[in-house]
Amino acid sequence: MSSDDNPFMTAHKPVEDGFPFEVETDSLADSMGLRMPNRSLYLLQGKVGSGKSLIAQRLIHGMVHNGVKVLVITTELTTRGWVEQMESIGYGMTEAMRKGQVMVMSRYGTIADSRQDVTLQEVLSSPAIPAADVIVLDSASSLMPEKGTKADHFALIQQLRKIAADGRSFMLCADPEEMDHTLLHTLRASAEVVLDLDNAMIGGEIKRNIIITRFLRAAGPIQSSIGWRVEPGMGFIVDITAVS
Repeated sequence: MSSDDNPFMTAHKPVEDGFPFEVETDSLADSMGLRMPNRSLYLLQGKVGSGKSLIAQRLIHGMVHNGVKVLVITTELTTRGWVEQMESIGYGMTEAMRKGQVMVMSRYGTIADSRQDVTLQEVLSSPAIPAADVIVLDSASSLMPEKGTKADHFALIQQLRKIAADGRSFMLCADPEEMDHTLLHTLRASAEVVLDLDNAMIGGEIKRNIIITRFLRAAGPIQSSIGWRVEPGMGFIVDITAVS
């Protein structure tokens, strides 16, 4: 994996009351607990096309806007591609990266120097991990071991917990078709936040929903289902008519 040089590697200061992600342009935080819990695992689960990366990008944008230090590890885009994707929906990250508030690491390098053999253990041993408040793995399912025993799965969760113990959290984007189902079940049972993402074709339009299956230690109200869409240049938009 590669990373751009930046001042990201400063001392991590634990945040005790969770990570705020509200922004003025949408009401997602008002419907989804106001803050993401610290010392936690967040699981964003959905099949290809369900919007995992877009939801992760909205949460990253909101947390960065509120001063949270975020490490993004992408297995799907180059570093430049990730930045350009964020900019395309109105979530510019260049200044935050320059200041060392965001660091992006990619399996494909800055442009396209591919490394298909990157493992989760290699990622977790990166010196950038201890400097972050929130570590985003998109997609985590492509880094997870394909097979293992229940003991192996427990050891993996314990390793994530140990890293998170001093006030940081992991956001894991997972495709159920890419992961060992037993490991996925273990992650779902252990995570403080579980967001199931789905979409359906209704009246010729794709309707997207965030199903909030679990959200522990919320600082505000939680809706059970949140409809949403993304408009170019406008970013994330909550579909008020679909909030329940």
